[in-house]
Amino acid sequence: MVFSPALQYGFVLWDDDRNLLSNPSYRGLGWAQVRWAFTSAVMGHWIPVTWLTFSLDHALWGMDAFGYHLTNILLHAANAALFYLLALRLLRLGSPASRAGAIGLGAIVAALFFAVHPLRVESVAWVTERRDVLSALFYLLTVLAYLRACAVHGPPRRRWLLASLGAYALGLLSKSLIMSLPFVLLVLDVYPLRRARGNWRRVLLEKLPYLLLAIAAAVISVLVVIAKVGLTSPSAYPPPARAAMALYGLAFYLGKTLAPVLLSPMYELPARVEPTSLRFLAPALVAVGLTVGLLLARRSWPAALAVWLVYGLTLAPVSGIVHNGPQLVADRYSYLSCLGMALLVGAGIAAAVSSSTIARPVRAGVVLAGFAWIVGLAVLTFQQLPVWRDADEIWKRALSVEPDCAFCYGQMGALAGNRGDLDAAIAHFERVVALRPGNVHHRRNLGLALLKAHRPAEAAAQFEQILAKEPMDVDTRIRLGLALAEQGKLTEASCEFEHARRDNPRHAGALTHLGISLIDLGRPAEALPYLESAVGLDPASGLARAALARARGAPAR
Repeated sequence: MVFSPALQYGFVLWDDDRNLLSNPSYRGLGWAQVRWAFTSAVMGHWIPVTWLTFSLDHALWGMDAFGYHLTNILLHAANAALFYLLALRLLRLGSPASRAGAIGLGAIVAALFFAVHPLRVESVAWVTERRDVLSALFYLLTVLAYLRACAVHGPPRRRWLLASLGAYALGLLSKSLIMSLPFVLLVLDVYPLRRARGNWRRVLLEKLPYLLLAIAAAVISVLVVIAKVGLTSPSAYPPPARAAMALYGLAFYLGKTLAPVLLSPMYELPARVEPTSLRFLAPALVAVGLTVGLLLARRSWPAALAVWLVYGLTLAPVSGIVHNGPQLVADRYSYLSCLGMALLVGAGIAAAVSSSTIARPVRAGVVLAGFAWIVGLAVLTFQQLPVWRDADEIWKRALSVEPDCAFCYGQMGALAGNRGDLDAAIAHFERVVALRPGNVHHRRNLGLALLKAHRPAEAAAQFEQILAKEPMDVDTRIRLGLALAEQGKLTEASCEFEHARRDNPRHAGALTHLGISLIDLGRPAEALPYLESAVGLDPASGLARAALARARGAPAR
């Protein structure tokens, strides 16, 4: 009910467009789609099982976004139900003396706290993040089956362990970031299962199949990211910066779980991470202090330490130690990592209701306060949902939270450029370049927008700055040539096109524009071989064929 407004939303022009709108490969349920799902990695993600659910959506709904949002919401609802069952099991193990009714109430509170929290909005309302809710479904099934295996013996135990492994494999094929689950199971073996003491060899051997699956998923994930999008530069973010990023995340998700205000679709990674700055030092002290405190209190409060360890392990793959993308942290990374916090809230309710030392009115007040908190979270979620209605709303919200978000201005500029509003696009791109002057990608966008707006001298200045850093960037050199040609500097333009051709002799665009510049300089005979090569490389290019016809003195076909 809380997430139902998302059913009215469409696909957003942030990853949904590249994953779904302009990608026909997943559309269908035939062998071709299955093979594509298992052999392709779009935008650096290898998620074959997730792609198969999109294929099913397409079979049922075509390109109606309603159905895709409905699937996300139903998966999230299923996760809430599974987490209720998991909370029920773990609370019984952790508080065997508590009354059954109190434990049931605690499990309900834990599940609702998880389900309606505004941090869930990004994972549920963004169609692209299907991989979050789907991998979480298998993650929860893995843990539930494992707990069941630990409660039985003989053949039933082996069957439950196989079921747990199968669910884990499907989860990794939905999103590899659940790779730390084997270590989570080890924590559960220590508490609340208490089956590790004196039995470590058996407990560790049990985890070996899970670990092998996790290692395979981790290797594939890293290789795909390196091949498709690349990792964040280790020189720009050395080990001290990575440690600061990881500690920042530990404090960030805890804080946003307790006080989910000023949520944003983009918390941008700063150009430099200074571990000694207040922004990173304060969260680091909080994270380290909490860890030390919980270690010291492990005998009196083992549940809190177990939750903290599971929290850190679940966040580890997205902590920044291995990093790619423009984000420092992201709401979606809390989907699984904050389950333990929800469990602690439920445990608090169960403990208060079970306590014989707390007066009945006080116990009732605690329960009412818990449900009031959940209602408040639901209201905040309802208010957060419209952010994901379309891309304009996404970036407006992000800039309202962080006015100096360079990536956000870049996205706003791209949206304005796609609408043909070049003045707005240029203004946004200029702001990006001012915030991140060393970012070549943003400067390239600014130069292209200036060129389209017929401001060639300004565009040429941007392209020259890019080429000073990346002299082998053939596309930028061609655009510099176009900017010079628009200013009437045909000789200089021809030199740039010739330079581009030398850098990449098989670049059809470089050959085409070199030929056109030679025609404009009155040298059509020299243009012929370049244009013939361009047509041979790209027979569908109307521009190259028209230029070749001009060079031959014949009308274009």
